[in-house]
Amino acid sequence: MEINWIVIGVVAVLVILLVVLTIRKNQKEKKKLTDLLNNDFKKTEKDDVDVEDSANEK
Repeated sequence: MEINWIVIGVVAVLVILLVVLTIRKNQKEKKKLTDLLNNDFKKTEKDDVDVEDSANEK
């Protein structure tokens, strides 16, 4: 039984390439998601306190 080093080498290179591409894609998706979550909210407008409002009276 002889080991075919060329086939093992090709498979190893393909596995390493697949891992690297998957990590890169995940990093890009993580950056997109982080940007989306950081910027995807509506800022509430500050309401002016009405001095005539009965809720503000003691």
